[in-house]
Amino acid sequence: MSDAHLTERPVDEGPEPVDLTDEPIRLSRRDPALEPERRPVSRRRKIALAAALVAGLGGAAALGLGGWRVLAEKDTELNAPATVAGLTRDDSDRARSTADYLRDGFAADIELDHSFGTVYTDPADAKRSVLLFGGTTLLWQPERDLDSLFGLMADETGKVTGLRKVDAGGLGGVMKCGTTSGDGGDFAVCGWADHGSVAMGMFPGRSVDDSAALFRRLREGIQHR
Repeated sequence: MSDAHLTERPVDEGPEPVDLTDEPIRLSRRDPALEPERRPVSRRRKIALAAALVAGLGGAAALGLGGWRVLAEKDTELNAPATVAGLTRDDSDRARSTADYLRDGFAADIELDHSFGTVYTDPADAKRSVLLFGGTTLLWQPERDLDSLFGLMADETGKVTGLRKVDAGGLGGVMKCGTTSGDGGDFAVCGWADHGSVAMGMFPGRSVDDSAALFRRLREGIQHR
């Protein structure tokens, strides 16, 4: 069977064939000449961006840690038990009058939600009574506020010398001790502050180191969260 009848048929005219040239085919109508030049990010810039990211993450972590610390310390209670750290609370009228005087003076310098003042006697030596006063409140900058109170205390007793940080113990915050003078001579004075409380103590007849150790023990028996 011959195929001549197929070749003799006229070919229908269709669309013009696509002319494939050497020019690249554009998938966009935008003119590359008008596009802004894209510069590769330098290694130095990458390092700077990475450092900024790390610093930002570090700042966020510090903020989170600080916020957690405020929440953990802000709800604090202070009470003065009858006996604590080997000392006995003095409930005599004279001791109460002294404690009230210290408490009122302290509360006048800082706004407190609750304040306390008490005198503890040492059964081994009546001349080494300890005077404590303080209160509870929300403190955003405990160390700054404690330093301010030491400064205000200088107006009453004299400048506190040799003020230094000491171990604050398991309750955290900041604790400092130094030396000041009174009618009976020089004596140690210590203070603690955290985000929920602030207190100070006077320790006649004791060294700064001994006072710091005793102050930590007193705090552990007085402060509760």
